[in-house]
Parts: sequence; C-alpha cells; structure tokens
Amino acid sequence: MLRIAGILLAGTGAAHFAAPQLFDPISKAAFPENTRQWTYRDGALELALGLAMTSKKTRLLSLAGTAGYAYWLTSRVRANRSEA
Repeated sequence: MLRIAGILLAGTGAAHFAAPQLFDPISKAAFPENTRQWTYRDGALELALGLAMTSKKTRLLSLAGTAGYAYWLTSRVRANRSEA
C-alpha cells in the first residue's frame, strides 16, 4: 500500500513539471512570491519523497520527510492567511 502511495506521490511531483499551471494556484497560497519556482521545488520534493517511499530501505525516512513537508506547507499557508 505504501509503495503505491509513493508512486502516486512521485507522479504528482512529476506532474508539477509537466503542467505547472495546474499547481500554481495551490502553491500561491503558501508562496505568494516566486510562485512558479516554488511549484517546481515542491514538485521536486514530492518526486523525491515519493520515490523514496517505494523502497523498504528508505520508506521510514520518506514518511518522516512527508510528514515534515506537510506540516511546513500547512504552516506556510496559515502564515500567509494571517498576513492577508
């Protein structure tokens, strides 16, 4: 199950490069400046975390990284909402 989740996360990360305009509105909520650069950065991170999740050797590290990434991204969105 986690292997499939990793493949899906990696696919989503790759999609950030194939169709960044689909992810820009989401990225803008967290990163109102340099949004496209952040879209690519987020895609690269999701691709790396997803690929790491597909291997038993790196799965725990990937899960920890994914949890940290989700927390960080959520905190960025909240911080930008309070500034608006």
